[in-house]
Amino acid sequence: MTQALKSTQLSAYATISHGFWGREGGSSSGVFASLNCGYGSDDEPVLVRRNRQVVAESLGTDTDRLITAYQIHSADVIHVEKPWLREHAPHGDAMVTRVPGIALGVLAADCAPVLFADAEAGVVGSAHAGWQGAFKGVVDAVVAAMEGLGAKRSRIHAEVGPCISQKNYEVGPEFRKRFAVLDAGLVRFFVPSTRADHWMFDLPTFVSFRLEQAAIGSFSVLEACTYELEGRYFSYRRTTHRKESQYGRNISAIMLKP
Repeated sequence: MTQALKSTQLSAYATISHGFWGREGGSSSGVFASLNCGYGSDDEPVLVRRNRQVVAESLGTDTDRLITAYQIHSADVIHVEKPWLREHAPHGDAMVTRVPGIALGVLAADCAPVLFADAEAGVVGSAHAGWQGAFKGVVDAVVAAMEGLGAKRSRIHAEVGPCISQKNYEVGPEFRKRFAVLDAGLVRFFVPSTRADHWMFDLPTFVSFRLEQAAIGSFSVLEACTYELEGRYFSYRRTTHRKESQYGRNISAIMLKP
């Protein structure tokens, strides 16, 4: 069975199952080798389902109860009360639930997956936090939605999973300008690139900043770069640099144990 990265804090909760999976241990081949969990890719759907089954079994649930949203780089949160068919997946980039046995999955290939839990209240959440989602407020939206289900902000722990690191995330001047216009202090998440008028953006630290702003109980970061660790993770940016047309998706998920 494929091994997932785990949060020390989330692992301490007996009522919660979770994990951050990479590309190892699945059935897909070629550019999708091997644990591609994204139906949005051109991989064979039967293989994607088989890969998701590996993850679902590791979490302790059925494949059809490991759900993902149709991600759109937003701050939209979905309140999950029952699983859905993949072809009926709602649009959004975050989910919350208090229903045991439903695994809230996040697909990513450089963006930051974030898993949330208030174990005492029995409320969990997940977020797809790329730069756009984090910029638009997806982190605080998840926390607010969890509070709506009975969680307490001061008890929530969040774990930021593997994503692209600053040294591999070069952006242009217009990208940095968006942050400066919102708040001049946000330019601290950029350092100059070796290319003129280009910058290196620190996504995991920016997501951490958003978690600090949300004033939750605690958070931590699993430091693993999806771009750099080619054998372990899919990366959209690495695929783009190689001018490849397709790429696989890593999956992360959290669930209240049934």
